[in-house]
Amino acid sequence: MCSDIFVVMGVSGCGKSTVGAQLAAALGLEFLEGDSLHPASNVARMAAGVALSDEDREGWLQTLAGRLQQAQAAGRGLVLSCSALKRSYRDILRRGAPDARFLHLQGDYPLLAARMAARTGHYMPLSLLASQLSTLEAPGPEENAQSFDLASRPEDIVAAVLAWRRATGA
Repeated sequence: MCSDIFVVMGVSGCGKSTVGAQLAAALGLEFLEGDSLHPASNVARMAAGVALSDEDREGWLQTLAGRLQQAQAAGRGLVLSCSALKRSYRDILRRGAPDARFLHLQGDYPLLAARMAARTGHYMPLSLLASQLSTLEAPGPEENAQSFDLASRPEDIVAAVLAWRRATGA
């Protein structure tokens, strides 16, 4: 049975989808883009520049936790991209997969803003970046998490994650 459950987390524009897809490919696992499971009402709020509340996120996080739980119960690994900005959000996800590893992609505002401004076809406006950064609670040492500098190349982040995985006996 595969116990590789990873949540690639961070604010919008940090590279969760890119790193997550590359990590999943490197490990031969399914990649799940967490944003694809937001209800239409959440997408509409964000697209309008309205930050989501804890209540807005609750059902979405429960859905993601359910997907993690399904993968774990089936013995399948999974790589999930999800902002997971607060510890309480990560706690919900951990209810689905208690041994999930969190990969926190972090960096400075100018780089995040430049990335968000350069992408096309995404509903998240740059105006919400400051709100996400103020909401972000970096994972603590007891959360089975590692932080990575988003200024690094995605393939270098994936290599570091694989090294961490090997070092922790997976």
